[in-house]
Amino acid sequence: MAQLLLEIVTPDKLVLSHSVDYVGAPGLLGEFGILPNHIPFLSALGIGSLMYKMSGKNHFVFVSGGFAEVSGNKVTVLAEVAEKPEDIDVERARKAQERAKARLDKAQENIDFARAQAALQRSILRMKVRDAA
Repeated sequence: MAQLLLEIVTPDKLVLSHSVDYVGAPGLLGEFGILPNHIPFLSALGIGSLMYKMSGKNHFVFVSGGFAEVSGNKVTVLAEVAEKPEDIDVERARKAQERAKARLDKAQENIDFARAQAALQRSILRMKVRDAA
């Protein structure tokens, strides 16, 4: 069976490069899936869990922002943030979640609601990816 080459890159480093059977990712307009021999495709990424299947086993990577491009049998993910489960600091994510909840609970007019909500979403999804591993 044909495979895909999945490369996940951030501004700092190459996060992973593996031959995989399937990639599922959070697009801005909804989740999408990619199998071998997919048509060329470009999508902006949202915040969430990128899942890839390798040797019959599901693996997860937390991603936040960026783009995914499919060309040939290669999926390139250029993410603002990408973290493998073993690289996620759960305590840091919990503290970020607490800070975001506190900002949202204050309900002040001068709060950047969208930013606080995004921070809360990132922290929750980081912990979900860590727990899924």
